[in-house]
Amino acid sequence: MKGGEEQGRSLFGISLSDRPTWQQFLICSSGFFFGYLVNGVCEEYVYNRLQFSYGWYFTFVQGFVYLALLRLQGFTVKQMVNPWKIYVKLSAVLMGSNGLTKGSLAFLNYPAQIMFKSTKVLPVMIMGAFIPGLRRKYPLHEYISAVLLVFGLILFTLADAQTSPNFSMIGVVMVSGALIMDAFLGNFQEAIFTLNPNTTQMEMLFCSTVVGLPFLIPPMVLTGELVTAWNSCAQHPYVYAVLVFEAMATFVGQVSVLSLIALFGAATTAMVTTARKAVTLLLSYLIFTKPLTEQHITGLLLISMGIVLKLLPEYKEPNRPKQNQATRLEKNRLGKLAEEEKAPLV
Repeated sequence: MKGGEEQGRSLFGISLSDRPTWQQFLICSSGFFFGYLVNGVCEEYVYNRLQFSYGWYFTFVQGFVYLALLRLQGFTVKQMVNPWKIYVKLSAVLMGSNGLTKGSLAFLNYPAQIMFKSTKVLPVMIMGAFIPGLRRKYPLHEYISAVLLVFGLILFTLADAQTSPNFSMIGVVMVSGALIMDAFLGNFQEAIFTLNPNTTQMEMLFCSTVVGLPFLIPPMVLTGELVTAWNSCAQHPYVYAVLVFEAMATFVGQVSVLSLIALFGAATTAMVTTARKAVTLLLSYLIFTKPLTEQHITGLLLISMGIVLKLLPEYKEPNRPKQNQATRLEKNRLGKLAEEEKAPLV
């Protein structure tokens, strides 16, 4: 973990740098969970209740809400410390990941999508070893923790699936490409924070949004979603109120995620985002009093084991005080004198 390394790190006015590591983690995770739980409720309403599945258009609207919120936070271009070309690469990877994920939906059924999405933490950890500026190496227990978390989440989410996973080679290639891009994205963001500690979460989100918005236009135009979504939302203007509210909550979640990446690294953040899916599903079962099966309980046990294993401190051998050369020479001299005193006189 990198808690305490960054100087002047804060989250919506709450100072993080002068707090213990566990408080930093709790504050950032709470912001993330709050933002994305609200996001999940809004998506459930818009996508399932209203049957509006305009992902590209909604992301486009969300981007402008982000920019307005960033301006209210007082962020300006003059506060940037990194060149624009870095964020062009970042946004290109982000848009590529979103495009491949959305495209794979046409070739993979829901259980197959869940299985792939649940494994995100593993490629993030592997990719971290190859990113310049990071070259991270994780201890064995963290890999075991990630595997337990992944298998637990897959078991839990597929416990009440109506169909078995259906794999199409094209879909597998597309979703695998999306996972690789996601893994690169998280580690790339961590590298930016590591190589330039003055980078703020606000700068990262602002530049990624500004550069990313133009990338959304081609898929909206080519698929005809721009016109269709515009007409549908014009007939139901209250949808924009839901989208703005969702974007505000997601803004809190996004800044919290970037804070986690800056302070704790991409792999830990990926584990938190993976655990969030399990918490969301568990809450839905508790709120709507759905019955928990043996597979649900097994999945929860594996997830719990993975989290506990992750929280275990890494064993380090105690540092032994090193003797300087003068001390070693003095000891050798005293040892020789003692031997001379013991030697028989001739």
